[in-house]
Amino acid sequence: MVTLLIIPVLDIKEGLAVSGKSGNRDTYQPLQTVFCPSSNPVEIAGSLRRAGAAEMYIADLDAIEKRGSNRDIVGEVNQIIPVMLDCGASDLDSVTEALQFADKVIVATETLKRLEDLYEIFSRFDREQIVISIDVLRGKVLSKYMDIDFNVLRENLVKLQPSQIILLDISNVGTEGGVNWNLINEFSGLESSFILGGGITGENMGEMDKRGVAKVLVGTALHNGQIEPIF
Repeated sequence: MVTLLIIPVLDIKEGLAVSGKSGNRDTYQPLQTVFCPSSNPVEIAGSLRRAGAAEMYIADLDAIEKRGSNRDIVGEVNQIIPVMLDCGASDLDSVTEALQFADKVIVATETLKRLEDLYEIFSRFDREQIVISIDVLRGKVLSKYMDIDFNVLRENLVKLQPSQIILLDISNVGTEGGVNWNLINEFSGLESSFILGGGITGENMGEMDKRGVAKVLVGTALHNGQIEPIF
């Protein structure tokens, strides 16, 4: 039995924390959270820190979509609470830049151009600073540049042995629809590295604990008070 920890999630767009469903980023609205009366990411981070959060996940939606960035805000938040940042980093240069503003950088399948880039990143950086995100949409690996399936991805992850792997079912984001257990089964044997995200509810927490999952990403269910913070 492991102690399951929650990593709070913030999506940032045009300087504000936002929320939405199923990855439809154009429809996201300013976040309403029980932790703070405003949608200011820095103020929310301060409230989460006071509540006991030791780390947080930030998706810079503008950077991911190549419509600018919120890196200065991320840098401010990182001074309050260590940030695990998804900003579309996918090669040595972009990872190097992102690490100037965040404690850890996410390299996501959505924006990764080549598997070779992943090997180069792991050869140059401390593996504790790099988090791989397996982004899944409608049962398939989401990637803008690669045609890759679960088996090939799993084989490469076994070789790389990353310290942390996010399994993010984007179809479930914001829905509180529950964990995609089939996705966990696709990457069996790597459970100790898993950080699960996408639609997680309070009812899922006990089962994940039993399966050896140590960390979960929670946004909607945490911010609306449905899940009690376990930081």
